[in-house]
Formats: sequence, structure tokens, C-alpha cells
Amino acid sequence: MRATWNGVTLAESGETVVVDGNHYFPASSLRMEYFERSKTTSVCGWKGKASYYSVRAGGSTNRDCAWCYEDPNEAAEKIRGMVAFWNGVTVE
Repeated sequence: MRATWNGVTLAESGETVVVDGNHYFPASSLRMEYFERSKTTSVCGWKGKASYYSVRAGGSTNRDCAWCYEDPNEAAEKIRGMVAFWNGVTVE
């Protein structure tokens, strides 16, 4: 699987985990030079607290387009530290 935005590959892995229709990529597969930690957080009733990243590529910024569960609830342990995308990021 590959995650791209604005002509740039953000992550690529053959070991994603699908949860709620989203592919979660291992942190080691991210091209961190494009990622910037955000102050945004949210809470999912069964997964726990999510932290967000914004992506800067090709002269543009996609705010809060990636998220991860650094310390998920037990039910979501398999996505601990993995990253998923939305908001215009293509995953295929």
C-alpha cells in the first residue's frame, strides 16, 4: 500500500493493518521529512486517544491529515503507533 498527497509518497508498506476501513501504516514506513506533529487530538470510544500530524509537501500543507494511536485501548492494540490518513491523501 502507498499513501500519496500532492505528488509525494508519504508512506509505503506491504504490512498495513485495516481498521474501520482505514489502512494503518507502520511508523517505520513514513517519510518523516513531510510530517509535522499537530496539537490536535480526538477520542474514539473503542480505540482511545488519537494524535494528529500535518503534512507539508510541494509548497502546501494538509493539516491534520494523518493520525495515530500511540497508547490505544486494549481492543485496538494492533494499531499501536501506526499511522492512517484522510483529507485528500490517496491510499492505494
